[in-house]
Amino acid sequence: MDAVARKILAELQRDGRMTVTDLAERVQLSISRCQRRLRELEHKGVIRGYRAVVDAAAIGFGFEALVFAKVRLESLDDFDGALAAVPNVVEAQRLFGSPDYLLRVVTEDLASYQRLYEGTLARLPGVRGLTSTIVMKQVIEPRPLP
Repeated sequence: MDAVARKILAELQRDGRMTVTDLAERVQLSISRCQRRLRELEHKGVIRGYRAVVDAAAIGFGFEALVFAKVRLESLDDFDGALAAVPNVVEAQRLFGSPDYLLRVVTEDLASYQRLYEGTLARLPGVRGLTSTIVMKQVIEPRPLP
């Protein structure tokens, strides 16, 4: 990846709604060349999409928990598939070691989290155990990659 591609990525991570004209000016390319480079990054899968950053609390999801899941080895793929169908799980990583997964879950409040935990998360395929930690405060918001 060259310096121009990195500049394009840095600018778009700051403002994904930036016009190609503004982007070209900031990275010092012609508009057509900038558009071509942008399409290349999209085609190669470096840029996977464009999204709005939404304040979860502003739309009623003011409760956030990190959930550590232990899953039977033979159930990992089934767990992955079932987990993908749970909209309140907004991030999930499979880990080396123990626990097997780290999930970031959002709900309206503690009561709705308890219902999700008991009614859905604990019943996912292969679950051997769940441990939750309630998020007190977001210290660093998701930020651009360096």
